[in-house]
Amino acid sequence: MLTYSDHMAPPLPGPLAHLAPLLDHYGYLAVGALVFMEDFGIPVPGETILLTSAIYAGAGRLNLALIMLIAVVAAIAGDNLGYVIGRTGGRAFVHRWGHYVLLPPERFEKAERFFARHGGKVVVVARFVSGLRQANGIVAGTIGMPWLRFLAFNALGAVLWVGMWTVLGYTAGTHIGEFYDEISRYYTYVLIGLAVLAAGLIARHLLRRRR
Repeated sequence: MLTYSDHMAPPLPGPLAHLAPLLDHYGYLAVGALVFMEDFGIPVPGETILLTSAIYAGAGRLNLALIMLIAVVAAIAGDNLGYVIGRTGGRAFVHRWGHYVLLPPERFEKAERFFARHGGKVVVVARFVSGLRQANGIVAGTIGMPWLRFLAFNALGAVLWVGMWTVLGYTAGTHIGEFYDEISRYYTYVLIGLAVLAAGLIARHLLRRRR
């Protein structure tokens, strides 16, 4: 069985290289801590640490299954802390402190409307969208989504999100920078498509109300 000390650290592509010292010194703790903090709103590179740690796992420096377990637990715990913050602090908390976690009131209100309209499935989808991922738990708590419903969809989203990025990093190895750029590009197209669809739905709604 490969151990942490059996191999040299793999060279990491530019977007990921700055996280190498964290993994060299803290290993699994860095994965859990960054994923946890990102998932209740702190702007840290939780998604990127998943990719980086998976590359390390591919080189035998870390265990992929343990990375996935830690990341899933941290993601669920982080979002649930956000849920508690949203449920107990509500809009007053967001309006006062939201800008410190990249969630100003105008962004929060848009996310809140989106969640209220689409329900639990948004909790899964939001996991894959930067910005919504950090606001996921807070918004769900603020709008009063039942906790067990939130927990179920949140756990599903966490498993899918962690699985996608860790398997991608593990299999792609040091070419992950190129893969990440491609995926980011498609994210942009998807978000544009969603924006166009939302604009169309809003326009149709306004026309119906006018009639």
